[in-house]
Amino acid sequence: MTNKYPEEGVTLRQRIESMSEGCILFRSDFPEYHTEFVGSVLSELTDEGVLVKIAHGIYAKPRNSRFGVLLPSIDNVVQAIAVRDNADLLPSGVVALNALGLSTQVPVIYTYLTSGSERTIQLSNTQVILKRGVPKNFCYRTRLISLLVQALKALKKENVSEEVVNTIRQLVKKETDKATLAKDVDMMPAWMKRIVKPMLTD
Repeated sequence: MTNKYPEEGVTLRQRIESMSEGCILFRSDFPEYHTEFVGSVLSELTDEGVLVKIAHGIYAKPRNSRFGVLLPSIDNVVQAIAVRDNADLLPSGVVALNALGLSTQVPVIYTYLTSGSERTIQLSNTQVILKRGVPKNFCYRTRLISLLVQALKALKKENVSEEVVNTIRQLVKKETDKATLAKDVDMMPAWMKRIVKPMLTD
């Protein structure tokens, strides 16, 4: 393969081989090369076990451990997509509940809100849906409240148990920037605000 960077003299194959274990790369990461050439290099490296194809156009360099080959988590893959698209990203539904420790249910479908393009990705046997979120979803400055709004929306008001309230109270206590937290709480939907606001003075 003779395609090289004009200045560095490094082939595409060498560039990929030098990437760190666990990194995620996209077929579209190499616009300076012809698409078919990129595809052939990625296919060869996949056949050789240097890369693993984890979804259409998405590859990873597996990380070797004493437990075997480790691939990036779903969250890592989705975060990499968001970075590539320069988009905001927010776990939604059961994913948000899990992130806060409000549920141990394993999601059948992983759903995220994004300020970027909507898409559905098949990662092995798992379906990941990136849904276009309205700007208000991304207006909170603390990650806790961003996640909490999504989690409570999925849980619904009538299912908020005392156990859930206690878990949220512990999460609120751990937040160090109380001023920013208070501003975020004031922007929450009314029924959620009624649950969380009293915790600010506990």
